[in-house]
Amino acid sequence: MTDVTLDKSPVDEAPVPTTGPLRQPRLPNWAPYGIGALSVALGCGIGLVAGLESRIQWGLIAAALYVVVTFALTTTVEGSRQARDRLATSLVWVSFLLAVVPLFSLIWETVARGSKVLDGTFVSHSMNGVITLQPGGGAYHALVGTLEQIGLASLIAAPIGLLTAIYLVEYGTGKLSKAITFFVDVMTGIPSIVAGLFVLAFWIIYLDMGYSGFAGAMSLAILMMPIVVRSTEEMLKLVPNELREASLALGVPKWRTILKVVLPTAIGGITTGVMLAVARIAGETAPILLLVFGSASINTNPFDGAQSSLPYYVYEQWKLGNEASYDRAWGGALLLIAFVMALNLLARGIAAWKAPKSGR
Repeated sequence: MTDVTLDKSPVDEAPVPTTGPLRQPRLPNWAPYGIGALSVALGCGIGLVAGLESRIQWGLIAAALYVVVTFALTTTVEGSRQARDRLATSLVWVSFLLAVVPLFSLIWETVARGSKVLDGTFVSHSMNGVITLQPGGGAYHALVGTLEQIGLASLIAAPIGLLTAIYLVEYGTGKLSKAITFFVDVMTGIPSIVAGLFVLAFWIIYLDMGYSGFAGAMSLAILMMPIVVRSTEEMLKLVPNELREASLALGVPKWRTILKVVLPTAIGGITTGVMLAVARIAGETAPILLLVFGSASINTNPFDGAQSSLPYYVYEQWKLGNEASYDRAWGGALLLIAFVMALNLLARGIAAWKAPKSGR
């Protein structure tokens, strides 16, 4: 019996292809948090070694390290394509933190310092007869002045801004509407000190009417008016033309269509825009310094005599330069922030209340 040897065909000798991994290696889910912690530690260490006193510089170093380390590590593990994606994501997060951290730091510092003096006495007493070097007194006179000045400014700016926006959206088609739109855009970017100087030159110097809360209210109305016009104009443009056409098809006059159809439909957005404009002028300081002159006592008449306001109160107390005045300044700043925040929350509540209801 003889052994028979079979020759292997070339097909049998072909190498078996090896398959690579179906998934590329990826960084674990905890990698961004670990890189962030490492970057913060390295940023603090570099700041200490370099003798940098500012915590802001430490944060900037940590942010730069986070972006660089994330990009380098992702390039090594996942490849250049994923590295570019991670680079964009890390830049977005770093930019977000750079914008939010100073805001939270400001709020935290104001609350921590202002809460020492912000109590019932602070919001119910004025600085009349109070020795500035000693604790005591309050910001009641400034709060009254702020409420009156903002109220007068709203009474001036809101109707004018509303009527202007109605004209631009419903009637304006010629050169006059283009001119009004141009001047509204210019007024939107006008510095607050310019509005204060205009009222100072016209109302106080030329007409010799004297310093008063009403003078400050007029300058605030100038700053508030373009915001009301722009926000109201955008809200009116969102009203569907079908509603206007249906009303006009029934023979309703245009002015009545605007009054009964257009304005009720857009009233939520219009109210929100007015409230946000009020919140924007509540903290204006430059025109108030020029026009209300300031007063330590309560003046409930905005048309006669000097009057205070919360921005002026904060500036005045900080300028005195002693510990008690610094505490009162922080208390006034906290009261102003709370007032503006309340206006913003009220605006959001009105917008949610008046928003169109979905479903049946």
